[in-house]
Order: sequence, then structure tokens, then C-alpha cells
Amino acid sequence: MKRNRFKAILFDLDGTLLDTLQDLANSMNTVLNAHGMSTFPVDDYRTFVGKGLRELIRCVLPKDKVNDQTVDDFLASMRIEYSRRWAENTKPYPGIPELLDELQRMNLPMTVLSNKADEFTKIMVSALLPNWHFKIVYGLNSEFPAKPDPASSLRIAHELKIRPGDFIYLGDTDIDMQTANAAGMYAVGALWGFRTADELKANGAKVLVESPVQVRELFNL
Repeated sequence: MKRNRFKAILFDLDGTLLDTLQDLANSMNTVLNAHGMSTFPVDDYRTFVGKGLRELIRCVLPKDKVNDQTVDDFLASMRIEYSRRWAENTKPYPGIPELLDELQRMNLPMTVLSNKADEFTKIMVSALLPNWHFKIVYGLNSEFPAKPDPASSLRIAHELKIRPGDFIYLGDTDIDMQTANAAGMYAVGALWGFRTADELKANGAKVLVESPVQVRELFNL
């Protein structure tokens, strides 16, 4: 029997496991509208998200409004608004439940790493992916810097006592591919997510997958 090359998987959350775009866009647009500022089409948020809420706000504010106080104020409002509506439209991508079923059947350790706030990352995984066991779920916290810094990815590998090179890292943005490579993990780009194939390849994707079922095949490379 052919031995699996990879022994674990690290998932990004937004744009990889969960389609969160509509709820993020609706929440941010509501906050912008409340302040009398221009809103954006949902599709524009594909390039705005990925670096955490603070960076999202910096992307949507007019350049002459970007200062620490304004960003802090909008961040507080966005956290309140998003906490009200994060589950209105958000759900796993087609094929994700089947992939998680198969990986769990194979007893492969599954983990999640997001630039979303840590507490909220855990809430979303628990609420929207309740049927699967993730060994570790980390979001952004004060202990480690945001992705693409590899510290959190390396912490996950250390805690599981699995070499970084034995991880598949599945994500959908430039940040994810940069993080995977910085950590020495196998960078896999999810084409069903928020960004383009060109972006993923330019930032170090080792392989691109068009559907979750293809991820399962990677464990027998």
C-alpha cells in the first residue's frame, strides 16, 4: 500500500472552508452607509478580505480618512455589525463536507488557521462545521502576528508534533500561499475561493485545486 506523503492538513477559513463573502460585504457596507460613505459591490470584497478586519477597513475607507482613530471606530462598529449577521449567508462550500468526512475517516489531523479574530474563528468553526473534529483552531490573537508570518502555522505543527513539511496547507489567497511557503508547508491553492489562479501561482502555490475532492487525491501523491 502506498504511504501517504502528507500527515496533516491546515485549512484557511474564509474562502476555503466557508463562503463568508456576502456576510462580510453586507456588514461592512452597512457600517459605511451609516457613516455616509460609499459602499462597494460584494465582488470587490474578494480583494479586500484576507488580512483581518483592521486591514479590511483600511481598504474600504477613503484614503484621506485612514487614521488610527477612524480605523478603531470603524473596527468597533464592524465587530458589532458582523456579530449580528455573520451566519445569514455563510456556509461551507460545496464539496467541503464530503472532503472533511473523508479526511476524518482517514484519521488525518485537521486544523484551521485564520486572520479572523481567534474567539470568532472558534465560534464559526463550532457553529458551521459541527460534525468534524479539528485538532487545533486558531484565529488572530495577541500572542502571534497575523499571516503571512509563519509563527502560528509553525506553532500548530509543533503542538501536533508533525513536521511542517508533512502538512498540506489549503488556502485561497496570496497571504495563504506566502504563509505556507514561509512555514515550509505544501501550499495548495483553492480556486473556489476569493482570489485568482494567477495570484495563487505568483505567490507560491505548488498546486491548484478546482474542487475539494481533488484535495483528497493529494494525500496519495
